[in-house]
Amino acid sequence: MNFFEHQDRARRNTRYLIFLLIAAVFSLVAITTLLFATLAYFGQEDRNETTQTVWQGIIHSINPVTFLWIASGVSIVVLLGSLFRFVQLRGGGKSVAEAMGGRLLAGNTQDADERKILNVVEEMAIASGTAVPPVYLIEEESINAFAAGYHLQDAVIGITRGCIQSLSRDELQGVIAHEFSHVFHGDMRINMRLISLLYGILVIGLIGEFLIRISGNRSVSRSNSKDNSPAALLALGVGLLVIGYTGIFFGNLIKSAVSRQREFLADASAVQFTRNPEGIAGALKKIGGSSYGSELKNEHAAEFSHMYFGQGVKSFFNLMATHPPLEERIKRIQPSWNGEFSESVYIRRKTSEANETDAAIKEELLEVVSAFDGNVVTKAVNETATQTSIDIEQTLTQIAQPTQGQIGYARARLAEIPEPLKIAARESFSARAIIFGLLLDRHAQTAQHQLALLSEHLPENEFQQLRPLISTASSQHAGLRLPLIELCLPALKQLSPDQHNGFLECMNVLISADKKISLMEWALHRIVLHNNYQVPSFDHNRNLQQLPDECGILLSTLAHAGATNPGAAQNAFARAQAELGFTIELLPKDKTRLVDLDKALDQLNRVKPLQKPQLLKAMSQCVLQDNRVTIAEAELFRAIADSLDCPVPPLVLTAG
Repeated sequence: MNFFEHQDRARRNTRYLIFLLIAAVFSLVAITTLLFATLAYFGQEDRNETTQTVWQGIIHSINPVTFLWIASGVSIVVLLGSLFRFVQLRGGGKSVAEAMGGRLLAGNTQDADERKILNVVEEMAIASGTAVPPVYLIEEESINAFAAGYHLQDAVIGITRGCIQSLSRDELQGVIAHEFSHVFHGDMRINMRLISLLYGILVIGLIGEFLIRISGNRSVSRSNSKDNSPAALLALGVGLLVIGYTGIFFGNLIKSAVSRQREFLADASAVQFTRNPEGIAGALKKIGGSSYGSELKNEHAAEFSHMYFGQGVKSFFNLMATHPPLEERIKRIQPSWNGEFSESVYIRRKTSEANETDAAIKEELLEVVSAFDGNVVTKAVNETATQTSIDIEQTLTQIAQPTQGQIGYARARLAEIPEPLKIAARESFSARAIIFGLLLDRHAQTAQHQLALLSEHLPENEFQQLRPLISTASSQHAGLRLPLIELCLPALKQLSPDQHNGFLECMNVLISADKKISLMEWALHRIVLHNNYQVPSFDHNRNLQQLPDECGILLSTLAHAGATNPGAAQNAFARAQAELGFTIELLPKDKTRLVDLDKALDQLNRVKPLQKPQLLKAMSQCVLQDNRVTIAEAELFRAIADSLDCPVPPLVLTAG
């Protein structure tokens, strides 16, 4: 099953969740009706006490009007509760991480362990061709992690201190690969929706707890009164509490139904991702051998229990567990496992050990870079290299499934980026300078004009602080453009609304300085906007054939961009149309406006997941019209794929 099939399955599973929720609500309505009928029956003065008569009496106490009122009341409470939680979590993964007490890791952290996990997450993101997600640290000794968010653009990684300090780098890589699998396969979005849906059921129990507390207070204040309202409130509260916790029972069953098999899939994907079964298996063994295990103490831990890497909340019945047993997970990865868990020691590293840890990480990166195919690296990043070739069909099969070569490529690119730029990319203030630098023109005179315009839109002291970083970023070779952008994206998300507006204004000033917009400038601008400002759409039900005009705009732009003459553009477009399978019209080059391309991509992103490969293959025919691809073409292809929420891994280029 590939990336697009997983995305389609996630859409179908959402409908399955709604069906389960309706079944759970119907069960609550039935139980609530039965409870009220029982209370009504025993409230009667003349009743027969035989078992058959009692049961018949309870059934006869139910009438259609009462049932309708109860069904409406329960449904409205569940709906409002779900809506309330959805609004609370509208910030995406950030909302979950903060509810769990997570602290956003700063890029300039001096903690060696925090730098280690940031490096692993950055490496995985760049290898898979997606924006680097923000990382939140949870100060707990247990070994656990999670991915949260509705979409690639608002995804975050949460991880415990115990996980970072107890696991080796390979084991951390396995855990992070597991979480990235949940992101790519659509599990993360289902998990977020499940939180909101189940909270609506939980609200009934919360109302019951509230009524019990109120009745207790009223009974104390009116102990000498004949007022029976506290007893009535207590009875109602107990009834709602029972109903609410019955709902929680159903909710946990739903969690288990949708969670356990996905954990096996994510484990297998992590092995495929890293090509190292020892990594994730070692992490699972350390959970089993740790005195802290994977249990989380946060008050919200139970609500998010289906999102974690390991079982975060104790479960007394396997049926209710959101995760498969550790032994079963390990056996699936390592069938020959002897059943022994690894000893896990939680270590708080001293400051004096930080330099040794940093040195070990740098040494490992140097080994990776030296072992990586030097010819491929040179070809992939050398902007003066004329042309190179790629297997686009193979690359499309690697979406959300990067190879070991792409992981090596990501490590090599990270090792090449100057340390000052890495640090700057992780801070919102200085990350802007990197984007500004990447937008500077290669011609010195145009670049000077851009800087002069930029100085007019920034305070003098701020411009002087950013200028060295702008200069350094502008001097980096083409192969580092996308990795630098991906590194900057988490920091740019931390800008305030006013800072966001100022940043966008400065970008527009730099792009329009020469009165024209190049495709490279458009691609950079598009990636930043799509990953920071665009509200994700949940509507992915459009058919590709319903959007012929949008397909025509996209493929016409690509055909003209990669062609040296009109005949070559016509040939590239014909090949793309054949791949697409239906008739579209080639637009003249002067009619392919980038503003229209932006609108077209917004619509094409709503196409059904299983139809997107067809579009990507058509795009590839335009890029590969001469059977070769340049760095600029590869960058453009990946920028457009990013706009379609298809994280294309680095196009590791080989000699043509």
